[in-house]
Amino acid sequence: MIGLIDILLLAIVVGVAWSVAGEGAWGAGSTLICVILSGLLAMNFFEPLAQFLQDNVAPSWNHYWDFISLMGLFAGFVTLLRLVAERLMPAYIYVQPHLHMVSTWGGSLLTGYVTMAFLLTALHTTPLPREFIGFTPERKNFFGILAPDRQWLGFTQYVTEHPFAQQMEVIDRSGKVLHNPTRMFDGRTGWFWRLPDEENQSQVMPSFTIRYATRRERLAAGSVVTRGSSAVRRVKRSKTRSRKSSPNF
Repeated sequence: MIGLIDILLLAIVVGVAWSVAGEGAWGAGSTLICVILSGLLAMNFFEPLAQFLQDNVAPSWNHYWDFISLMGLFAGFVTLLRLVAERLMPAYIYVQPHLHMVSTWGGSLLTGYVTMAFLLTALHTTPLPREFIGFTPERKNFFGILAPDRQWLGFTQYVTEHPFAQQMEVIDRSGKVLHNPTRMFDGRTGWFWRLPDEENQSQVMPSFTIRYATRRERLAAGSVVTRGSSAVRRVKRSKTRSRKSSPNF
């Protein structure tokens, strides 16, 4: 069943592609790179920024800071990187006509799709009902064919798990190292969820979608919700040192 969300997402793809296509092949390529890098940087820093704003600016806005931080960082990084790209490539660069056409529209459509995927992911963090205008966390929200939000989340996790992988130590109060996982976006493992089977303790179990869906559901029901008040709190905080304010990767 096609919902309003499907039409809105298609409109975003077409609108962004049409705007970017006017910049030619090199402009489309540089814009695509700027959008991808901006999205990754925003995903990295939005949770620490939201926590900071909640603690120091307006605690009563705790339902809004995730979305505001994510979109604000994305817009800021896109603007900054676009300015840098224009400085580095101020003049028109000739491209063979047929290649120019393919590159222009290919880069433009891909830029539109990536932008739409990021915005769809950002919808998960909004203080709206669990399901609205056809948006459902479990559904393939692009005409029932593709799930751009889960594709973007998977891409973000892959980038942080492989090219930019970092090791982190989980230490108890006595100073003993309990776990040494790879630090990645939404990379909680079976150890975090206290699975008894050692074989499953190293398995990555993403929770971004269900965490925010649960929060929106509780908000719609009138429950008092603070950041991180989902199933993550099942893990005893005394086992690890808190690292709330650090980036995701």
